Amino acid sequence: MKISVVTVVFNNVATIEGTILSVAAQSYKNVEHIIIDGGSTDGTLGVIARHRDKLAYMVSEPDCGIYDAMNKGIRAATGDVVGTLNADDIYADDSVLAQVAGALCDESIDACYADLVYVDAQDTRKIRRYWRSRPYAPGLFARGWMPAHPTFFVRRSVYERYGLFNTQFKLQSDFDLTMRFMDVHHIRTIYVPHIWVRMRMGGASNRSLRNVLRGNWEAYQACHVNGLKVSPLFFLVKIASRLPQFFSRPPAKHDTL
Repeated sequence: MKISVVTVVFNNVATIEGTILSVAAQSYKNVEHIIIDGGSTDGTLGVIARHRDKLAYMVSEPDCGIYDAMNKGIRAATGDVVGTLNADDIYADDSVLAQVAGALCDESIDACYADLVYVDAQDTRKIRRYWRSRPYAPGLFARGWMPAHPTFFVRRSVYERYGLFNTQFKLQSDFDLTMRFMDVHHIRTIYVPHIWVRMRMGGASNRSLRNVLRGNWEAYQACHVNGLKVSPLFFLVKIASRLPQFFSRPPAKHDTL
């Protein structure tokens, strides 16, 4: 099984090296790392150039946003399975992609996902939030649930059948895509109860109150686009579904890398 990891980057000179090294350190080696750069001007391209030997594909050119760039990466992927890793995130340990391969060794399973921790932007050892997921069940998306997208690995054939990211959504296209795959087309998924990704705080969807509100509105629109009936109180339900992440903590062994 060949796994493609797509990283989208724009002016992330401080963190892109860690992301590249995180993928390169994986014990599972049948991996291609694809980087789609949006035309960085801050030194990011110099860092990428130093590690070009670790990458299967890299392009730097203007794009129409994060999800447009992700679509470019998926189109460039040649792996059987495709995942995404943000330019300021890292895998929790070097066994993550081996776990992905193990979860998808059953060819009847279309996708897998796991848990994620939000970590301090400066010190990735400090956990701020714990996104503990769960096995999928019908109705979860209408209650604001979604799998942690950086942990979501899906067969490339699913993208070919059901489409890529909908770029009309600038902040919640990952919500739209996972809902479309899981709730509309009923792909078969498996939840792996392990932490796979350490995500730095301050991502596009949660770096400001304005983006949080806009993101929730986009998620509400995505439900309607996909024929999912949701309550007018969906905004509150979605926000409430995130509250446990601030209070729960992973097992002690995950407190440090």
